[in-house]
Amino acid sequence: MLSFFRVNAPYQILSLIIILVLLQFPFYIHTPDLLVPELQWMLVGEKMGQGFMLYRDVWDNLSPLSAAVYWGMDEVFGRSPIAHRTVANIVIVLQAIYFNYISNQRQLFTERNYVPGILYILFINISFDCSTLSPVLMATTFILFAYGTLIRQMQREGVTDEVFELGFYLSVATLFYLPMELFYLWAFASMLLYTGANFRQQALAFFGYIFPIALTVMFFFFRDSLNDFSQNLLASAFRTRQYNLKDFLGVIGTMGGIFLVGGLGFAQTFGYPRFINYQSRCQQIMIIWVIAAFISIGLMPFIAPMQFIIFIPPLAFFSVNFFMLMQRRWLAEILFMVVFAAILFFRYQASFLNNSFALNQSSRLENLKIKNALLPPQINKQKILVIGADEGEYKDNFPTTAYLNWELARYDFENLDSYESVISIFDNFKADPPTYVVDKVNIMPRIFKRLPELNKRYKSTQWKGIYQLNVQ
Repeated sequence: MLSFFRVNAPYQILSLIIILVLLQFPFYIHTPDLLVPELQWMLVGEKMGQGFMLYRDVWDNLSPLSAAVYWGMDEVFGRSPIAHRTVANIVIVLQAIYFNYISNQRQLFTERNYVPGILYILFINISFDCSTLSPVLMATTFILFAYGTLIRQMQREGVTDEVFELGFYLSVATLFYLPMELFYLWAFASMLLYTGANFRQQALAFFGYIFPIALTVMFFFFRDSLNDFSQNLLASAFRTRQYNLKDFLGVIGTMGGIFLVGGLGFAQTFGYPRFINYQSRCQQIMIIWVIAAFISIGLMPFIAPMQFIIFIPPLAFFSVNFFMLMQRRWLAEILFMVVFAAILFFRYQASFLNNSFALNQSSRLENLKIKNALLPPQINKQKILVIGADEGEYKDNFPTTAYLNWELARYDFENLDSYESVISIFDNFKADPPTYVVDKVNIMPRIFKRLPELNKRYKSTQWKGIYQLNVQ
């Protein structure tokens, strides 16, 4: 199978698409369980489609361009997981084709073929959640564009003004997924060490990076939402997080194999003496990429394989050399088939195997899956507010108020001694009143004491922790 992709022919693009379709087809027949982050992204788009302003009227830490995409998806497809997965697959195909294009066009390897593309397709399909339309997936597209621009500069005599384009791509990636801001340092270091960029060109790249971000800041400033933008997006990104060790074990158990192959490829790459100086510099730039990606782990809002998509390009890059530099081609074929079979297993075991047959239990992402909310049948297709972590209550209901993200909402609900927090809660209830309030942390009685007006408008129900709006 590896020898098939060693043929450099245009029809191989169709082969990449067919492989991806075959990998994804079972998930269209048996749709995987919806993940909490997926539902959260859809709800943000839904609220924006209703005319609510991101960060001011919808408290969430999504980057603005990702939120805009989910808004557009909601306008066209509504709350459709299949539509999100289909668009994600289109993005994956475009990434794989572009990665293969720059590998061949810029002579990154000893041969021109479609091995980079097929490895990219396989590696990004290591886990079922990697093919969701996540912010990191969309942002990785523009990091790849930035890499293509960067190595294009290295093939020319002197750096050109296209470095503005490099900064622009990195800025767009940041506006899709905030931790990508670290990749500006990757670009700065790469330009400084490997392209001989002078101060003017570094400044031009910086201006290209700042320009879209400045436009975004101005947009929220003129919409009187700059403080909300700062608090809900910028400040939340640097808050201390406590990650679950099981989540890391799930990532290691799922992606450990492709990290191993990438590591072996890295060792083989730097043990091979026949690379030209340009190719060696491209490899060193990829090493800096990996360093930036590892640092970004501390800024991830949660831990799951989908968040580690940013590692896929360098892993695929070094894995190409693992297979291509192997002197015994028959051994390379066997190892490729072993990797292919292992990826298929990890891809499907989390969704299609029972717990007793699944080898890697952590990869099933049970902690991120939408659970069957314990709500009474009457609370269906209703406007609700969930006070506490959403575990599926919004799946068949509609969110109200700005308090969509509990990690941000708790700033108000856990500071009821603050006048500003109490007024904020009252204003949110007044602007977008929920029909039902699902209080999972038993905080509504304290709110009623602080806000007697809300106490008059809501009544307790026969269900514990659930309050209903009085019908006028």
